[in-house]
Amino acid sequence: MYMKLFHALKVNVNKLAACVLLLLAFSACSVKPFKLILLPDTQTYSRLHPEIFYAQTEWIAGNADSVAFVLHQGDITDDNVDRQWQVAQTALTMLDGKVPYTVVPGNHDIGEKIADTRNTSLFNQYFPYEKYSKMNGFGGAFETGKMENVWHTVKAGGEKWLILSLEFGPRNRVLDWANKVVEGHPRHKVIVNTHAYMYSDDTRMGEGDDWIPQVYGLAKHATGGDAVNNGDQIWEKLISRHPNMFFVFSGHVLHDGTGTLVSEGVNGNKVYQMLANYQGGVDGSEKGGNGFLRILTIDPRNHRISVQTYSPYVNQYKTDPDQQFVIKNVDF
Repeated sequence: MYMKLFHALKVNVNKLAACVLLLLAFSACSVKPFKLILLPDTQTYSRLHPEIFYAQTEWIAGNADSVAFVLHQGDITDDNVDRQWQVAQTALTMLDGKVPYTVVPGNHDIGEKIADTRNTSLFNQYFPYEKYSKMNGFGGAFETGKMENVWHTVKAGGEKWLILSLEFGPRNRVLDWANKVVEGHPRHKVIVNTHAYMYSDDTRMGEGDDWIPQVYGLAKHATGGDAVNNGDQIWEKLISRHPNMFFVFSGHVLHDGTGTLVSEGVNGNKVYQMLANYQGGVDGSEKGGNGFLRILTIDPRNHRISVQTYSPYVNQYKTDPDQQFVIKNVDF
């Protein structure tokens, strides 16, 4: 009798082990790569070439099945006027109901004379809190009713992601808020999306660089909690402090308009930081960027991040090493 019981138990244990192995195999196979789309500095499209902006978002909407999130890095408009905001609104609402997206104001989107003040009234009029706070995954805002500092969550690639979208030259009190949001999501991998952070020499923006937030009017008399921060300061006060920081995306900077940096935070985690910008004024730019955007394919199962630069408007890829590359051995 005991032998029969032992045999039955052994058979059941073997079946259970087989089921567990099948479940693990199924789970591994179900972790599919996913895409993030980065939309930097569309300002010239909003001013002069709306058809290019429309081509970008129409293409994204048509490929939404493989896209987890779309992130705009700011300078949505060039002159912060209604006509340009109307173009941007028309373009980005093509994504409504198809793929979640987030926008941040750049220096051209605030104030009357390019970031002379923190006035974001038109930004919030055309991208209203009342609408976007109802989007799937919306988590909260620094100020209820205002969209320039918000966070979202999304599940993709078998991971939970937290996306923090921060204003141009985020203030100290905004970074304090952002630290608390990240601390409240220790099991999420964090993406920070902001306008001015990386520089074109593969370093973070800092003292002595062109176009740092401190040279604009909004910073001139800002102190204490309202003092603004450049890339180096954002790294020190926010990015470097958390073990689950993963990506930082930015635009803003001209020259060749690209920069990539992998840095280690104080907890030993690697943070992947990228600048992409194709606007007028960037070396070789045509029509304010000719519709080029960034496609990141995130593949946790194979520990890879693939970066492509593509224009739906001209149907071309940029294949230079700073525009198309693969990061391997990524620890997800």
